[in-house]
Amino acid sequence: MYPDGIFALLKEVISSWHVIAITIALVIYMNIVFYVARAYHRPRVKKVRVKKVKESKADDDLGGIVDDGDNLNDELGLEEE
Repeated sequence: MYPDGIFALLKEVISSWHVIAITIALVIYMNIVFYVARAYHRPRVKKVRVKKVKESKADDDLGGIVDDGDNLNDELGLEEE
């Protein structure tokens, strides 16, 4: 093909109604996507400060569980034999 034939073919392809319709559809789709992306805001996350409590040896003996006077078996629904 000669350069004149290539340009004529390219002109026919670009001016085809299929190419024009797909191009318009893509432009509309991209506008919608960018609008939604611009309008969406993440909710703000409140920063919570956690105070570290010093671990005592009593915590280590019980595996990290401290009995504050409540019976742990009652809370778990366990019965002693």
